[in-house]
Amino acid sequence: MASLLCLSLLAAAAAATSPGRLVPFDLLYADGVRAYLARDWARAAELLQRALHSYAGLRAARRACRAACAREEPFPGGPGRWEAALLGPVLQRAGCLQRCLGRRLRPAPSAHRASRAVRRDFERREPYNYLQVAFFQLKKLDQAVSAAHTFFVANPQHLQMREDIEKYRRMSGVKPDSFRDLEATPHWEAYETGVQHYDADEYLQAVARLEESLSEALSALEECRALCEGPWEDEDEEEEMQPGLYEAIAAHYIQVLKCRQQCILEIATKPGRISATEDFIPSHLDLLQFAYSQAGNQTLAAECAASYLLFYPTDEPMLEKMKQYRTELGEDAAVTARQSIQHYVQRSLMEKKLIYYAVEHLGETFNDPDLWTPDELIPENLKEKYREDQEKQKQEALDVEEREKRGPLPFEGIAVTMDSQQMNGTQRVVFDRVLTESECKDLLRLTKAAGEAGDGYRARRSPHTPHERFEGLTVLKAMQLAQNGDVEWRDAKLLLQASEKSRKIIESYFTPGKKLHFSFTHLVCRTAVDGEQEGRMDLSHPVHADNCLLDPEGQECWKEPPAYVYRDYSGILYLNDDFQGGGLFFTEMDTVTVTAEVHPKCGRLVAFSSGKENPHGVWAVSRGRRCAVALWYTHSQEHAEQERVKAEELMEQKAVEQDQADGDKHQGTDRSGRSSSEPRAPSRGTKPVDQRQKPGSDRKQHPKVLRARDEF
Repeated sequence: MASLLCLSLLAAAAAATSPGRLVPFDLLYADGVRAYLARDWARAAELLQRALHSYAGLRAARRACRAACAREEPFPGGPGRWEAALLGPVLQRAGCLQRCLGRRLRPAPSAHRASRAVRRDFERREPYNYLQVAFFQLKKLDQAVSAAHTFFVANPQHLQMREDIEKYRRMSGVKPDSFRDLEATPHWEAYETGVQHYDADEYLQAVARLEESLSEALSALEECRALCEGPWEDEDEEEEMQPGLYEAIAAHYIQVLKCRQQCILEIATKPGRISATEDFIPSHLDLLQFAYSQAGNQTLAAECAASYLLFYPTDEPMLEKMKQYRTELGEDAAVTARQSIQHYVQRSLMEKKLIYYAVEHLGETFNDPDLWTPDELIPENLKEKYREDQEKQKQEALDVEEREKRGPLPFEGIAVTMDSQQMNGTQRVVFDRVLTESECKDLLRLTKAAGEAGDGYRARRSPHTPHERFEGLTVLKAMQLAQNGDVEWRDAKLLLQASEKSRKIIESYFTPGKKLHFSFTHLVCRTAVDGEQEGRMDLSHPVHADNCLLDPEGQECWKEPPAYVYRDYSGILYLNDDFQGGGLFFTEMDTVTVTAEVHPKCGRLVAFSSGKENPHGVWAVSRGRRCAVALWYTHSQEHAEQERVKAEELMEQKAVEQDQADGDKHQGTDRSGRSSSEPRAPSRGTKPVDQRQKPGSDRKQHPKVLRARDEF
């Protein structure tokens, strides 16, 4: 019997070296033990034998593959020598690190390994959030302000800290210089100052600060890279099969290389942002070469140009500049790239080559942080994906051009008052006569309920300015108020109809053939606070973009939370004009240069794309009350407005109840339970249900429920 078992194991081992599926031995073993406990002896014997076969086959496969790969991919120097040559120094370095950390970290380095959650808190500067409260309680205002400011710089979306910062600004004992970032990165401060000098044509000051920024950025890069050589971070903690020696070495090494590559994103990301500035190092060199040229130092300008060409060797404008510099300096002048930049590029390319090999052959993944990576380094399968992305972008560009060829609007009588060209921008338009005067009055009647029972604001001070009150009403809240008899059903229904009419107009104008879904609908009023308008300098709504975070200094708009990145188009349907101020205006990315203004009036609809191409704000409402329906749309059904679905269901339910009530009336039945605010014979909005689309007929369940504060 024993000899038969040995023969079976040998046969299994031999079979394991040939192609075929080997069932994991641990699964077979677990099933065999379960069969044993169930006293299914025949099944247990079969499974346990198969488990032994599988175990032997796995070991045989590993032995065979290691022997085969030693022949196919031999290490230089022969067996054993490469290990001494390579791993000997590695072991010595490990010993040095262990001794050094042992001296510096007491009681032991292993005691300082924190969890990912704690490390993430420190990366987000969470301790400063606690510190500012502690310092405030200790009446150490300057330290409290510095801690609060340091936290807020990295977390600008933190609403409570925003309020705390404003309170600190109003306190008499707080000094302006207390608002300092205790974790400020020197290269960012120097970079932004350098760019400001550059934009002001102050080139001598610009080169000084940009050189400082470049030097500090390269130093920060080295510090980041050193921290990459930390412990192995197992992304799949439940991995069943532990890697062997070479696989483990390769996996950890590739993890370190990828971490080093991502360091450029860390230093190129401004505190408080998620997205990095593209081409951070090359952009320094580009700015420096021009600034040095304008300052009259052609030698350093040529050096910066040569350094820039290491990243983009075929860049035609820079090649022309180099030709010009060589002519000015003389053909015999030696123009070479900076040694630090040569080292940076060569090292980065070496690491990318190894990473892309692992991507192609070891199943690794890699998001290359650099736009300048040479095409020949990228594996063909990734190039194909890149080409697909490029084609998609081209198609989107063609779609934008195609949108210029507008079809007819879906409703008669509506006029296009201003288009993109007249508004000095792109994807902007103003329609008039979307609502009648009577419809505006009906919706204004609905706004009175917003001040008394609105969804969260109830005539409170505006979140944007202390000089105005803000009232808001969602479509769902309007329907619930109608259901309770607090407002007219026809007015609540008109809000649904007017917003849907606006959606169809905007969809037909900007995205014909591509459906727009509601992202959020909000009936809003802004009222000037009497006695608080004199000397007022702020806006009713500061300049912003609707789907990204505007950064006027960096001339960027970061498409990241807390911005509503899924929004594609925005609209404002005005209801009145009997107030002062409150006009909409568009600006350049600097948030200062006004490019177009729109004056509100009843029935006017302004629509525009929600991205960085349309920064906009609202002038202060200095007298009276400005009311409008604010509208946001998305192409993503996943982010469709759930409150609207519920509101339409309530409307549908009301229509069914009304039909039943009408039927009972014909039979002489008294319907005294009906709300007194319901019209017995509504003059409008009583079309049969089957004449409009069934609410929610094309929707699916979505987890996110939008709230009234979604506007902000």
